[in-house]
Amino acid sequence: MKYLARFIMWLAGWKYKGELPAEKKAVIISVPHTSNWDFFWGELAFLSQGIPAFILMKKEFFFFPLGMILRALNVIPVDRGNKDSQLVEQMITEFKQRDSMYLCITPEGSRKKRKKWKKGFLVIAKAAGVPVYLGRIDYKGKYCEVGPLFYPTEDVDADLAYIMSTYHDANPKYPENFSNGN
Repeated sequence: MKYLARFIMWLAGWKYKGELPAEKKAVIISVPHTSNWDFFWGELAFLSQGIPAFILMKKEFFFFPLGMILRALNVIPVDRGNKDSQLVEQMITEFKQRDSMYLCITPEGSRKKRKKWKKGFLVIAKAAGVPVYLGRIDYKGKYCEVGPLFYPTEDVDADLAYIMSTYHDANPKYPENFSNGN
């Protein structure tokens, strides 16, 4: 799969940029998220580098036969309408039970423009005692990267504001659908 993913990316002019994650456990955020293509390029980037990432995706995509394929790619269905789903607790437990785990989350929570991003990725990272890699998908440069490391503090709102500000130069597929709070 690694070489097939690299070949597909090469054919399309895409590349993986930067270092591989040094930490054995981390949350990786994927920003910006304005298109379903973000999943495609992000998953290829992970596969091309042998990064065993788990990805959260809304449950509506888990229909036959796509659901079987997504599960094989370590995609976890999320019921966004169920506030009692215990997803945060489930992910914390998964981190604690594994020797190695990368959980990829799109903090925007939607492909539509959102003024505020979801904070769950920071809550999960802090409670699980893992850092956050600031991942990026860049359509102008045609690259994906895991990005710099961030250690969450006790101030989730300040952390989120800082992280959002680091994407001021993002190049999404659909710029009109992206907001980093500015």
